Amino acid sequence: MNQDIIIPSHIAIIMDGNGRWAKSRNFSRIAGHKAGVKTTRKIMEACIKLKVKYLTLYTFSTENWQRPIEEVDNLMTLMRYYLKNEANSLHKNNIKVEVIGNIKKLDEDLQQNIHDLMELTKNNDQMHLVLAVSYSSREEIVESAKKIAQDYKDGKVDINDITTKVFSDYLYTKDIPDPDLLIRTSGELRISNFLIWQMAYTEFYFTKTLWPDFTKKDLNLAIEEFNKRERRYGQ
Repeated sequence: MNQDIIIPSHIAIIMDGNGRWAKSRNFSRIAGHKAGVKTTRKIMEACIKLKVKYLTLYTFSTENWQRPIEEVDNLMTLMRYYLKNEANSLHKNNIKVEVIGNIKKLDEDLQQNIHDLMELTKNNDQMHLVLAVSYSSREEIVESAKKIAQDYKDGKVDINDITTKVFSDYLYTKDIPDPDLLIRTSGELRISNFLIWQMAYTEFYFTKTLWPDFTKKDLNLAIEEFNKRERRYGQ
């Protein structure tokens, strides 16, 4: 990649297409998700080398709970395996892991795995990996509004002090900068209830490539496209 290329500080990815990838090969859907995990590992490694500071991955949405029970169970099993088996590697590579979303919907052992991983990596600073799990942006915004309303009721905040910055501090992503670049794979052209508030000025990049087929080359193409954009923030 050209040395003059600006690397986005924060990249968010909607990792879409595992099921279609599997179907096109007459594989089970879980085989597609396993292939997707392998891609996730490769892209994480590529982002580390590029010195991306924040990488946010849309791992499991609240809408995904509506999928067939067998598929959800398989996804939870895969998540358990990943959290346990990748924990030492993530820590060794100095990656800080944070999970955003309503994780109370997860089984208690999985919640504990998440807390253990965040605790293990909390002081790391090579890259900040944010996993959106059981995540809904609309739910996040509603819950933030409820917290502000409660703090107003308790006299902790004055209504005239509520600004966009103050509101942002009530979101899951407090202290995490907004994404510079969103990548969505599989050809879908929507954000699917993902970081609605945070992506007000994010640059979007859509590719027809299915997530298991997404490579470092594809990542570089997205970053090169990002560099062609003029970010004026409405000015």
